[in-house]
Amino acid sequence: MNEEGRPLVHLVDDDEAIRRSAAFLLKTSGFGVAVYNSGAALLREVRALEPGCILLDIRMPEMDGLEVQKALREAGCMLPVIIMTGHGDVALAVQAMKAGAVDFIEKPFEKATLLSALDEGQGRLEQSAASGCRREEARDRLKVLTGREREVLAGLVRGLPNKTIAYDLGISPRTVEIHRANLMDKLSVRSLSEALRIAFAAELDQEPEQGAA
Repeated sequence: MNEEGRPLVHLVDDDEAIRRSAAFLLKTSGFGVAVYNSGAALLREVRALEPGCILLDIRMPEMDGLEVQKALREAGCMLPVIIMTGHGDVALAVQAMKAGAVDFIEKPFEKATLLSALDEGQGRLEQSAASGCRREEARDRLKVLTGREREVLAGLVRGLPNKTIAYDLGISPRTVEIHRANLMDKLSVRSLSEALRIAFAAELDQEPEQGAA
């Protein structure tokens, strides 16, 4: 943790341009940054990693972000992970969140988006509340949703695109979009990753799939 209370960020990306630009953004925002050009490079240091957040690209050669995330957990490293994705990698990002990632951000990302995700990661580092309390709080928040909105959210949790959710529920893709917008409004969230965090905390992904209402 630096003087401003910002956590160290372990930045992992095989793209040198991304490493340079993200590291510059982070340093000018008051973060300490440790840079790695591959997941393997990070894992070589896993036993000596300073406390902080891991900002991890999901598509890398040799080991992708999901494999690195799994290896970190197997090594006993429980530092919060934030996944960086390209456009169209939302399904992979959902898998990462199921495996414990704090958040995911799509490249190219805005500064505010990155800082918000890191704030969430820092909160994860600092939090001491019992997981059961978080689960009940999340379940209470989902109670405001209609049955159909909950079904749409369950589809998003499974990483399905709107068209597939629409087909499964026997409704139009436009109706799915409306339900998706409504549930995000009711949950007071601004991004899909925020909605997914609530759903995973409530263990919605562990509930049996339901047919259309």
